Amino acid sequence: MQVYKLSESCSVAAQIDAADVGALKQHGYTVIVCNRPDGEDRGQPTAVEIAAECERHGVTFHHLPFVGNGIPADVVEEFQRIVAECDEQVLAYCRSGQRSSVLWQYSGSP
Repeated sequence: MQVYKLSESCSVAAQIDAADVGALKQHGYTVIVCNRPDGEDRGQPTAVEIAAECERHGVTFHHLPFVGNGIPADVVEEFQRIVAECDEQVLAYCRSGQRSSVLWQYSGSP
């Protein structure tokens, strides 16, 4: 899995699997944000599956899904809050990492 560090507090990645959560925790990611709706691709892990693995590893999980040409304002605001309140690294993921990168840019998060 390739992780792209956007700032000191936020990184993005393409779709993760439940099996990735333990390694992400070991690398300092204490918050994971999913920006993908369930069922976007066949065989994609659901948010519930990733959330369960996050809980098992003591990682906070947020599901902020969005699609299309615009990012809802409430998603931007919630992402800003999540990053601002986290003292360690946040990892946001989606299908390719692009959607999460755009969300980070829109949010003006550090």
